[in-house]
Amino acid sequence: MTMPHRTASVPISTLGRAVLALCAATASVQAQQAQEPPAQEQAKAAPAVPAPAVEATVSVSAARPTNRIDRQVYDVKADPATSVDSVADTLNKVPSVAVDPDGNVSLRGRNNVQILVDGKQSAMMQGENRAAALNALPAADLESVEVINNPGAQFGNEGGGGPIINLVMRRERRPGGFASLNANAGTGGRFHANAFCSYTTGRMSLQGSVFGRHDRRASTGETLRERIDPASGAVSRSAQHSRGENRNDVGGFNGSLSYNLGDKDVLGVNANYQAANSDGDSSEDYRGLRPDGSVESEYTRGTEREGRNRSYSLGTRLDHKGDQDGEALKLDLRLSGSDNDNGARYASLYTLRPPAAANPFNRQEGVNDSRVADFTADYELPVAEGLLKLGAKAARTSSSFDNLFLDIDPATMAERVNTTRTNRFELDDSTLAVYGSYERRLDSKWKAQGGLRAEYNELDMHQVTTGIRARNDSTDLIPSAFVTYALSEDGTLRLSYAHRIRRPGAGDLNPFVVYRDELNIASGNPALKPSESDSLELGYETRFGKVDTNLRLYARRDTDLISERRLLLANDVLLTTRENAGSKRSGGLEFSFSGRATPALQLNLSGNIGYAEQTVLGGQAGANRSAASLSVRGRLGWQPDKENQFQLVLNAQGKELFGEGYRQPVRTANLSYRRTLSPALSLVLNVNDVFDSQKTEMVTETARLRERSVRRGDGRVVFLGLSYRFGSFGGGNRGPGMRPMGPPGR
Repeated sequence: MTMPHRTASVPISTLGRAVLALCAATASVQAQQAQEPPAQEQAKAAPAVPAPAVEATVSVSAARPTNRIDRQVYDVKADPATSVDSVADTLNKVPSVAVDPDGNVSLRGRNNVQILVDGKQSAMMQGENRAAALNALPAADLESVEVINNPGAQFGNEGGGGPIINLVMRRERRPGGFASLNANAGTGGRFHANAFCSYTTGRMSLQGSVFGRHDRRASTGETLRERIDPASGAVSRSAQHSRGENRNDVGGFNGSLSYNLGDKDVLGVNANYQAANSDGDSSEDYRGLRPDGSVESEYTRGTEREGRNRSYSLGTRLDHKGDQDGEALKLDLRLSGSDNDNGARYASLYTLRPPAAANPFNRQEGVNDSRVADFTADYELPVAEGLLKLGAKAARTSSSFDNLFLDIDPATMAERVNTTRTNRFELDDSTLAVYGSYERRLDSKWKAQGGLRAEYNELDMHQVTTGIRARNDSTDLIPSAFVTYALSEDGTLRLSYAHRIRRPGAGDLNPFVVYRDELNIASGNPALKPSESDSLELGYETRFGKVDTNLRLYARRDTDLISERRLLLANDVLLTTRENAGSKRSGGLEFSFSGRATPALQLNLSGNIGYAEQTVLGGQAGANRSAASLSVRGRLGWQPDKENQFQLVLNAQGKELFGEGYRQPVRTANLSYRRTLSPALSLVLNVNDVFDSQKTEMVTETARLRERSVRRGDGRVVFLGLSYRFGSFGGGNRGPGMRPMGPPGR
């Protein structure tokens, strides 16, 4: 098996040239605006460019956002740390959303979260690409974050089939030019910068951004494992201690163009590209004991890693307004892809060689690629005092996993392919869907929406190395329903229901055993079935005095869960795979309160009181594990005057269950300060993990295995930066304010 070799550098200076040129042109345009007619007169002389296809939930004038019948909308622009944060940092401030140091996203404790960009799927946000993208994309490129716990009929089940987080990217629609520049330097040699520019004139609107980031992440870990003999009950213990550092260089750009073809049609195109290069090294010390306490094995393993990731997306859309008021047709085509190349070299120094140890010197290469084609058509028509929505979707995702493992002769350093650890797997995932929904205001207080989606899905699997092919297909009907009731001018009740299907992804299905280290291997399971869930939610939104209040009761049941299963093999080797394992019931109360204690002090408290009960894997048949948890996030903003703004964010996540154990609670604190030096220039200070408290602790408990694993990251990280913007600073100013990030309106 031959591995393709790719070489490329992070192409910021070349591929971002058009965006940087736009920034320069924007500055030139603004220098001329003093001699041009006022914007109001220009607007009369030329038609305004209509809004893009994706509905924005935050207006240009920074008005307070409003929740929609099927989602919660969070304004993220007013956060003083926006110019410093990544998208992952921002998501960690959204109620009930958590992003761990590895970029894994959960919502109310659920990990099968779909992440969309402007309502569409992207290869950048799937599989192992997601973590790198979330940690690299600047939060300054976001307009808002939409949380959709019970997705409606227009949303498919690709990429997770669970709740949805929709990233609404930044849009500027003001006539003329606007630009912003952010540059930040941090401890440990970290730095990142980004620029955003837009220009709107007549029928055309052009905008784009470019960004670059250098980051390093050090970590230490400890794993204590107990193997239990099922016959005698004898316990063998082992310990593994690790330390390592990863260095990442990421850059990219995105751009979009909208053009008004006439009074009824708008044509748009968009493109984005992201490149990431990484390298790292780590060292692990291992010691294994027999049941009598004598040493069975002991060694140290060193690892050097390097990686390369390229992600891209190209899209076009057509928005057409019909003859009837409110009639609209939207056509959207997106093509995206990602290429991931990873390599690692291993060297083991044995004090006491393990019984089944491999060659002490090895090399591993992996090439994982994916391609996504997504076409949607959405039609809206006012019918019988309501709104009818119809749509269709055709999508195809092609993925390939290529793994090469080489043993290196210690004497000659000659390389030999290890056929038991070398493999290629391919998967094609195709979806055809149609949907319909009808929304109607029944009277001045009641509003309802019902929807039904029909999906046909086909999976074609090809285990190239063994020549095995398999195909699965399914057809599903997916209902959803939403009801709102206006209790008062400030109070609204919302009731929603959704049925969802989580289909296994390419990594879940690949049966090949992938080597991680001498004690850990992983594989997928081609026999996995889809998991189904039913979710019910009752929400109450109101305002008590000056306090915006959101309360949401929810209940959910999952069946045929796709769960991680860990099987203990011989010689202390642990196999991590996937199984359909029982069911899970969960429920709780999500809350959010925000308001001003004084004109200068803004308080926001959000959290989740949850309960979960899940089938135990690897234990007694029919046994369940349950846990109650409390997750709380507090935000305190203080603005003593118009030049200074402080913000403290406290975050505590409760215990989280998984099939064979649980994750212990996590606590962090972040501090930010923004100083306005002039109407255009601001100084920003950001301190992440103020108290060095962040760590991830996982506990596994089965009949044959008990394990405790603790991982700690860098701890406190400090960034200092400058934010500069030029253009119009009027009502559309995106500068910081004391408005909290949260759903303050209804």
